Amino acid sequence: MKNEILKIQLPDAKEILRRGLKWAIGEKAIWRPEYDKVADWLSDNKHKGLLCFGSDGLGKTLICDDIMENIFRYYLRKNYIKLTAFQMKDHIEDINDSCSVFIDDVGIEPTVVNYGERYEPFVEIIYNAERNGQLLVLTTNLNPKQLTERYGERTFNRLSAIVRPIVFTGGNLRK
Repeated sequence: MKNEILKIQLPDAKEILRRGLKWAIGEKAIWRPEYDKVADWLSDNKHKGLLCFGSDGLGKTLICDDIMENIFRYYLRKNYIKLTAFQMKDHIEDINDSCSVFIDDVGIEPTVVNYGERYEPFVEIIYNAERNGQLLVLTTNLNPKQLTERYGERTFNRLSAIVRPIVFTGGNLRK
């Protein structure tokens, strides 16, 4: 029997996210329209993880790494493991169904070759997350077509079933 992904229902999610932005950036924090969608997800994730995609410099990592970690630990009292795409292969065994997992920059990691066998650690993580009810929070600069080309249609379909996609658009905030 498949486990259900953690249910998140955070009252005042938008205000908490705003405070998180001010904490991370200061008074110059800019509220982007997609942040409303992230707040909506925090208000009721409908038993799904989160996939934030779009070009670089739009606040995906800021929201999902710095701010979301504090929200999970302080407001939700949940473990939140943070990995970069390059760290996935070394930490698959650390990921268990009692924690939520954030992976930054999905799609930039190399394919792993183990005793001549090539495999994608991300594919294994998606399969395990679906089977075990693992809540994933992911960021990527790849669009859905590129994710499908990289990991295959089967994996993308599994991913689509367990996360809510949010497209980040607009100009680079780092400039």
